[in-house]
Amino acid sequence: MSAHEIDYQIFGEEMQYVSVELDPQETAIAEPGAFMMMEDGIQMETIFGDGTQQDSSILNKLFQAGKRALVGESLFMTAYTNTQYGKKKVSFASPYPGKIIPMFLPNLGGKVICQKDAFLCAAKGVSIGIEFQRKLGTGLFGGEGFIMEKLEGDGMAFLHACGHVIEKDLQPGEVLKVDTGCIVGFTANVNYDIQFVGGIKNTLFGGEGLFFATLTGPGKVWIQTLPISRLAGRILAYGTYKRKEEGSILGGIGNILDGDGWK
Repeated sequence: MSAHEIDYQIFGEEMQYVSVELDPQETAIAEPGAFMMMEDGIQMETIFGDGTQQDSSILNKLFQAGKRALVGESLFMTAYTNTQYGKKKVSFASPYPGKIIPMFLPNLGGKVICQKDAFLCAAKGVSIGIEFQRKLGTGLFGGEGFIMEKLEGDGMAFLHACGHVIEKDLQPGEVLKVDTGCIVGFTANVNYDIQFVGGIKNTLFGGEGLFFATLTGPGKVWIQTLPISRLAGRILAYGTYKRKEEGSILGGIGNILDGDGWK
């Protein structure tokens, strides 16, 4: 294996974190801001990209880091290396309520395509790059745009998604229709496309958007119950508009008691 072999354990329910165990000279890489805690003996180093490129020239490093910027990731990553003789642990926390998804890439064909900002951490040697959507309609209306995130290699990688995450195995030719914002990721052999919802009532009054994402097997897919954009929209709406309580009198009293009635 070219990637470092790491052991791990995931803790928590709604706000999870993953504890990665490193043998001597093993390294884990993570997004800036994902770090939670580590034991003494682990050395941190900020690097361009993911550290997998063989060409060490400044131009190539800038190119690799620039590709990551296209999918919403930082130009830099942090490498955590165990410089001692015994095993050491480093932990990375999820950025918002949801689930951490462990992925052993060799069991998934060596490649997983996922939504932007989904990457949390991985074993050193896993490549984090970009995947272009070649179909015009999929890029324009697929919810993720023309560029998605791509994880390649033969090691462990960890994604994070909002809400609960469902893992499904699609059989050859099996089609799953999904809200475009609910896709977390899928293996490389899954065909990703879009389909018009259809029907004037569905289009005007359905409230679910104009397009489905269609995922066609064979392959494995991960679906989230609550896209972060939907959560952010609800929070924004709640903070922007005055709440409508049940019953005008009781609602008014409730607003006064919790302080809203005095504003």
